[in-house]
Amino acid sequence: MHPVFLGTFASLIAGLATAVGALPVLFARKLSQKTQSILLGFGGGVMLAASAFSLIVPGTDIAVKQGYSRPVAALIMAVGILLGGLFLWLANRYFPHEHFIKGPEGANPSPERLKRIWLFVGAIALHNFPEGMAVGVSFGGGSIAEGLPVAVGIGLQNMPEGLVVAVALLGQGYSVGYALWVTLLSGLVEPIGGLLGASVVSVSQAILPWGMAFAAGAMLFVISDEIIPESHRQGFDLEGTVGVMVGFVVMMFLDIALGS
Repeated sequence: MHPVFLGTFASLIAGLATAVGALPVLFARKLSQKTQSILLGFGGGVMLAASAFSLIVPGTDIAVKQGYSRPVAALIMAVGILLGGLFLWLANRYFPHEHFIKGPEGANPSPERLKRIWLFVGAIALHNFPEGMAVGVSFGGGSIAEGLPVAVGIGLQNMPEGLVVAVALLGQGYSVGYALWVTLLSGLVEPIGGLLGASVVSVSQAILPWGMAFAAGAMLFVISDEIIPESHRQGFDLEGTVGVMVGFVVMMFLDIALGS
């Protein structure tokens, strides 16, 4: 199958895992703050390991195979990571959105023009877009062995994330059906990122290391700026840290076991 199709389809499946993870709200509508911190930390740990083992390390190896020296390959990855972080910083600054705990960020639209629920969706979209892009870039190189661990890992971390998002929406007074719908909608941002990532790197393999570094940098920004602070914000620092470590180990295992 074509790499672009594989990247888009895999990121769609990973994105749909967000809605699957939210299904428990049909039976239990509340999560303790401690549990939410653990789940958020777990997602951050998975993304952290995916950035390192599924994007940065193989991206460096690919650059070396393309003929670059190891110092130049390392420079490519460093610049790509910083560009990915810069992209997310600019989006975070200028795209209007609102976090459930941290509050509003970005541009300040008038309430008449943009309902608060769409500000929440915007925040989740900023979070999910680089995840989809990471999956797409991983498959865009034409290697299922490179892409599969990323898709599985991102899908895995999307499930607890979807549950936390749905619970937060219920806490804002929205119905169960509406919370599930918004959670599903937020997950559908990922195949957009997947399509973009896979399309760009499939045009030229020379772009692949840059794409992997860019996706890693975007995810690192999300982890540091949003996920870890959110997991610690309610005072459950230890629980959030345990979640990060468990998520990191799970993703590391998946990458080693399923990768090439």
